[in-house]
Amino acid sequence: MRIYLPATAADLSSPEISPRLAHAATRALASALPEEDEEGLEVSASLCAADSSLVLLAEPGHETVSSRRVVIAADVDAQAVRELEAGDEVLPGTVELLVPVAWEDVAALLVDEAAAEADVAAARAGDEEAFERAAEADLLWFDACERRAVATDIG
Repeated sequence: MRIYLPATAADLSSPEISPRLAHAATRALASALPEEDEEGLEVSASLCAADSSLVLLAEPGHETVSSRRVVIAADVDAQAVRELEAGDEVLPGTVELLVPVAWEDVAALLVDEAAAEADVAAARAGDEEAFERAAEADLLWFDACERRAVATDIG
């Protein structure tokens, strides 16, 4: 199962990816977006993870972390996740990763380009318009083997 994990630049230097909430192309997401094919559902899940990355960046304790959203696309066994019921605070397709993920199971990294940094920084501070602009920004795709170079680049 492909999952999209919201992350920060700091996660790229960790020995493994810790358990957390993530997003996936689940049946619940397919029901919420019936016009989307599998690829569209995967894109939607990755965009939800990008928004969640920004929310993660806004949390206390992340003030010194780079203002660039990071999404880690990983392939895990279905038993490694538990789908959460969608509701007011939970989007369809939200899953809880129950176990750490090894970097060998990472398919790709999705990262904001430098031009998005100002909007992400403003959104972290609560600027709703900046959040909307950041949500519209495309993420760059990197192969998992580029992890260390990306971590160095975005700090």
